[in-house]
Amino acid sequence: MESYEIRWKSSAARDLHSIDPQQVSRIIRAIESLADNPFPSQHRKIRGSVRDYRIRTGDYRVIYQVHTISGVVIIYHIRHRRHAYRR
Repeated sequence: MESYEIRWKSSAARDLHSIDPQQVSRIIRAIESLADNPFPSQHRKIRGSVRDYRIRTGDYRVIYQVHTISGVVIIYHIRHRRHAYRR
């Protein structure tokens, strides 16, 4: 199986700076695992969206899109579950 490229939007990088450093390493490991399998068993499609997915990492949610043709996973947001689905 081919590996996907992980791309970070600036919004996701900003979100990461506001998270407790103990949680950051676990979140980054979960994101890096998306390169091997962008659709892990715990992924969920976000309702009302065409290509947005989320994975759960503790109390945080990683919102991302998968572009299968170009082999890219784009990380858009990393937010606490209370704030993850607000627009």
